[in-house]
Amino acid sequence: MVMHVPAEAPGDERGALIAFLDEQRGGIRRSVLGLTAEQAAAKPSASELSLGGLVKHVAEVEQSWIARAKGEEPAVHREFSNWHECFVLVGDETVESQLAYWEKVAAETEAFIRGAESLDQTFALPDQPWFPPEGRVSLRWVMLHLIRETARHAGHADVVRESLDGKTAFELVELAAKS
Repeated sequence: MVMHVPAEAPGDERGALIAFLDEQRGGIRRSVLGLTAEQAAAKPSASELSLGGLVKHVAEVEQSWIARAKGEEPAVHREFSNWHECFVLVGDETVESQLAYWEKVAAETEAFIRGAESLDQTFALPDQPWFPPEGRVSLRWVMLHLIRETARHAGHADVVRESLDGKTAFELVELAAKS
C-alpha cells in the first residue's frame, strides 16, 4: 500500500531512496501485526508465500545486496538446493526474530548508503547465470532494486494477509497507529 513519503531535503537523494525503501518495508512489517505463528506460516493463496517467509526473504535479500556492495559475502549463501528456504521460517526462526534481524539490516543499509562516497560507486555482480557476465551496478541501482524488490513483496503480503483474515493494508495502517 502506498503511504505518504515526506519529501527529502532538497538534493538529498540518499534520504529519498532510504525513505521510499522504508515505506515499503513498513507494508511488510504491518502485514504480520497481530498474527499467531501459525497464521504467519500459513499459505492461504494460490502461491507458496507466507507472511513469515516474506519477512525472512526481504531481510535476507537486502542484507545480501548490501554485503555485495561492501565487497563482502552475504550472510546466507543461497543456491538452487536451498533457495526454497529463503521463503520459509526454519528451525528456531520466528517472525519476531526475522523482524529484529531486518531492523538490524535496515540500519546497516542506511549507514552504508549515507556513508558511501557516491551513489555512482559500482561493484561487480555475482557470477550467476541471471546476471550479465562481468556486470557492474551502482549503489543507486542497488537502492532502486531494493525498493522494487520490497514493494513487489509488500504487494504479495497485502494479498496474503487479506486472504488470511480479511484485513486490508488500510486497516493495518490504522492498527499500527494504535500500537
